[in-house]
Amino acid sequence: MNQENQVATFAGGCFWCMVEPFEERPGILSVTSGYTGGHTDNPTYMSVITETTGHREAVQIVYNPDIFPYERLLEIFWQQIDPTDAGGQFADRGESYKTAIYYHNEVQKQMAEESKRNIEVSNIFKQPIVTDILPAKTFYQAENEHQEYHKKNSYHYKRYKKGSGRADFIKDHWSVTKDKEELKQKLSPTQYHVTQENGTERPFQNEYHDHEQEGIYVDIISKEPLFSSKDKYDAGCGWPSFTKPIEKQQVRENVDASHGMVRTEVRSDKADSHLGHIFEDGPVEQGGMRYCINSAALEFISKENLDERGYGYLSYLFK
Repeated sequence: MNQENQVATFAGGCFWCMVEPFEERPGILSVTSGYTGGHTDNPTYMSVITETTGHREAVQIVYNPDIFPYERLLEIFWQQIDPTDAGGQFADRGESYKTAIYYHNEVQKQMAEESKRNIEVSNIFKQPIVTDILPAKTFYQAENEHQEYHKKNSYHYKRYKKGSGRADFIKDHWSVTKDKEELKQKLSPTQYHVTQENGTERPFQNEYHDHEQEGIYVDIISKEPLFSSKDKYDAGCGWPSFTKPIEKQQVRENVDASHGMVRTEVRSDKADSHLGHIFEDGPVEQGGMRYCINSAALEFISKENLDERGYGYLSYLFK
C-alpha cells in the first residue's frame, strides 16, 4: 500500500452487499470482504455465524483520500444500511450482522461521529441511530468464495439483495421523491419531457452539445454528479457525448425496446431521470463507449465553482 493510501473498515450486515457500492470508484484501490471486531483468531464464515466469536462481517477498503475522501466513504456506507436495526441487518440476524464503523485513527473517529450526528438530525430515519463507532481491530480476510460474490454469483446476489429487503430499503430512503406538478413548475417543458417522459431533445439545438468549458455535469433534479468535461468529446451526433460517467454507480442501464429498436437506456441513480442512451461506437482508446446524453437532463458546474457548490471533492479531476 502506498504511503498516501489509507484504510477504512465498515460492517454493514452481509458483506456480499457491501462490496459493489464501493468498488470501481476513482481512488478506491480494493474492497475486501472479511471479519473483524471479535476475540478469536482466524475466524471462518461458519464460526462467525454459528459461534460466539464476536466478529462481524465487514469490508475493508484501501483508498486514496486525495481522490476519494473518507467523508464520501461514510456517505456511501450510511446509504447501504438500516442504521436503526440493533439486531442485525434486514433478513440476517445476530451479532455478526450488526453495523459498525471501525475507525483507524482519530481523524476517522471524528468524521464518523460527525456523520452519525448528521444522520440523526436529518430525519431520514424515525428511530434512533444505533450503528456502533469502534476502534479498528484485526481484520481477517474471508474465504475466496465470498470475495466479489456479486460478480461470481450475480443472479443469486441480486435475488438475495432484493429478497432480504435491502434493495427496497435503500430505494425508499435515498431515492429522490418526485412530485410531478412541482417538477413541471421547476423544469422547462423540454427538461420535463426528457427526464420524466423519456423524451429526446433536438440534435445540435441544445445547450451542451458543443460546450467546451471545464467542469462537471450534474442531474438537473437531484444534483448528483454524473459526467466530467474531461470525458466529453465531439461525436458529431448533436448531443453531449461522454466516454464514461464520473462513477459508474451514479447511472443505471435499462433495456429500451421503444421505437422498434433495442437500445441501452441511461438513467440517473437517485432521481431516476432519463438521461439518454449508450452506444458502442465511442473512442476505442477510451473503452469504445459513447454515452449520448440530453442537455436538458443536465446542469453544468464549472471547475471554479466546485467548492462553492459542494463538489470540492471532485477537484482532483482537473489537476
